[in-house]
Amino acid sequence: MLPGLGSLLPASVAPAAVLAAALLSSFARCSLPGRGDPVASVLSPYFGTKTRYEDVNPWLLVDPVAPRRDPQLLAGTCTPVQLVALIRHGTRYPTTKQIRKLRQLQGLLQTRRPGDRGSGVAAALLEWPLWYDDWMDGQLVEKGRQDMRQLALRLATLFPDLFSRENYGRLRLVTSSKHRCVDSSAAFLQGLWQHFHPGLPPPDVSDMECDPPRINDKLMRFFDHCDKFLTEVERNDSALYHVEAFKTGPEMQKILNKVADALKVPVNNLSADLIQVAFFTCSFDLAIKGVHSPWCDVFDVDDAKVLEYLNDLKQYWKRSYGYAINSRSSCTLFQDIFLHLDKAVEQKQRSQTVSSPVILQFGHAETLLPLLSLMGYFKDREPLTAYNFKEQDHRKFRSGRIVPYASNLIFVLYHCENAKTPQEEFQVQVLLNEKVLPLAHSQETVALYEDLKNHYKDILQSCEASKECNLPKKTIVSFRIWTYG
Repeated sequence: MLPGLGSLLPASVAPAAVLAAALLSSFARCSLPGRGDPVASVLSPYFGTKTRYEDVNPWLLVDPVAPRRDPQLLAGTCTPVQLVALIRHGTRYPTTKQIRKLRQLQGLLQTRRPGDRGSGVAAALLEWPLWYDDWMDGQLVEKGRQDMRQLALRLATLFPDLFSRENYGRLRLVTSSKHRCVDSSAAFLQGLWQHFHPGLPPPDVSDMECDPPRINDKLMRFFDHCDKFLTEVERNDSALYHVEAFKTGPEMQKILNKVADALKVPVNNLSADLIQVAFFTCSFDLAIKGVHSPWCDVFDVDDAKVLEYLNDLKQYWKRSYGYAINSRSSCTLFQDIFLHLDKAVEQKQRSQTVSSPVILQFGHAETLLPLLSLMGYFKDREPLTAYNFKEQDHRKFRSGRIVPYASNLIFVLYHCENAKTPQEEFQVQVLLNEKVLPLAHSQETVALYEDLKNHYKDILQSCEASKECNLPKKTIVSFRIWTYG
């Protein structure tokens, strides 16, 4: 899509012409000339939300379109009757803000210490082209389109009864208004078209026999519509106290000194934000172009663990367990999922055809993390703080393993023919990134549908966005320093 086009989309339905253009553009660039095998990096496990999907699922490096069926998936007399998937957009460009910081960092390389010509990594970086431009601003890259096409092919193979030709016209797609999400939904549709019509180019989206994706930011970007979150977290300078404190802590100071020495620049000219941009540039070059950037040579694994923790601190305090509103703001999305599941159960009980066997919702890491937190996943015994980096070495909350590019949270509803009791007739499994995710409350790999609803009874019945997100008429924002102990 052209820069800025996503912002021009209406708030209800993505125009067929826009989605068709995205599909045709995606198809025209369906291969990556010269990309070859991805370049491995010892830093790859530590890129946080900038992590490649294949670094979470390494088997995809061998065959990116062949699904690996989790042996814990239900089979036999239990048949999947509905799939509801929340999908993060595919690999994207850096944002304009990140690109400008990288440009600033590149400029520092030109201001060497007097008499120091530089060598090694500093010299290599001077020769390394800065190919990012402001117009890119977080847009989906070709690798991101490929992420979506391949995910579509794998899911269609893994759940053939749901992704059938007969069900194609009943697909329901919802997307965030951001161009990278709209383009991801279009690329996913293209992947399904390739599944049904190998070798044939896709038609216009209006001729693809399924409804175009609908834009719904209240669902997929719920955080933008929650006044309490915006006031108490997003716009509250003290909400990310632990992030800012870690930036000035001993772990980051050690990296600042090391990088200043490597780049031959005064340490006072560097900041934690610039260091993080340099680290992410390594990840962007790897994910987008499949190349090993000299920026990767600036850091070692110990540095990467510190920088991963810095990123995880931000995600924890802004999108997860740091504040209750982070997860409670997602209850409308959680309830929407169960409305779909409820309707499918009711239709099966009446011997009717399930009207929406596949619901696909395209959003962001910021969409998935609050929802997973609401469900109780990846919660550590102690909160992540600026002061317990070493103690959190084996933490559950690692954003790169949870929400890499193209990450997906899938609810699969099964109808079990030979159930011994009515309660056992409908069962549910949850998958994260194509692997069965044990239920947070029981660690079982499957739940009776009614049991699952009962466990989340409070969220399903008592969590109202109007109550959770609305602020009192007179709100005094408290700029407290949040610490523990």
